[in-house]
Amino acid sequence: MVRAPTPAPLALPLPADVRLTHAVASAVYALAALGALAAGVLWLMRSPMFPIRAIQLDGELARNSVPTIRANATPRLAGNFFSADLQRGRAAFESVPWVRRAVVRRVWPDRLVVRLEEHRPAALWEGEEGSDQLVNSFGEVFQANLGDVEDDGLPRFAGPAGTAGQMLALYRRLQPVFERLAQGVERMQLSGRGSWRVELDSGATVELGRGSEDEVVARTERFARTLTQVAGRWRQPLEYADLRHTDGYAVRLRGVSTHPPASTPATGLAAKRN
Repeated sequence: MVRAPTPAPLALPLPADVRLTHAVASAVYALAALGALAAGVLWLMRSPMFPIRAIQLDGELARNSVPTIRANATPRLAGNFFSADLQRGRAAFESVPWVRRAVVRRVWPDRLVVRLEEHRPAALWEGEEGSDQLVNSFGEVFQANLGDVEDDGLPRFAGPAGTAGQMLALYRRLQPVFERLAQGVERMQLSGRGSWRVELDSGATVELGRGSEDEVVARTERFARTLTQVAGRWRQPLEYADLRHTDGYAVRLRGVSTHPPASTPATGLAAKRN
């Protein structure tokens, strides 16, 4: 004889008030857990049990000593291992003279590691903001004590604010060109209208004119290739050159000047004595 299976009892839904009570209880428990977690985090941030016991400085430090950096930046650090604001710490280290960039990170259990990058001077900056300014290798203007600069051969840049990077890029292309003439760029100037001028270490001035970087470099290379042919006739040092002419350039040697005729190329400049 086969018996029919006994039907399972039907699950009756909980009354609405009971469901509401369970929901409220769950929410209270969740809020309590979040509150306990927040309290724990707050305690960790304020607890004296997790102090920063060491600050490790990495990177090539040529302009600053470790004690100098610690003395300038450490007083601005606040909090323990968990609460220390790394962004404020980065700003504290970057406020130290000659420091260009700082990266700060925590290392468990009680140490901060700071990697520093110092400015590398590439030129002196003659800006309106002040005289103690330099241009670094990235074309950025920064404040520094010029007495800390050992390199006396840095060129001088003068131009509108925000053009230091553009000037450094052009300088790096022009310097090898003038070196072929056994001369170097001592000062570079960019006018507000975009006209370039360089002063060489021999005392000569060269007007490069306006145009794109490639155009200015092309004119300068043409000048450098043909100057020896022109100057070789009189064997006098260069005093002034004007490269702004369309079909050539004009030069003034010591006691001699040249003027390009209207249709004469650069390699065939006419010359006359002063």
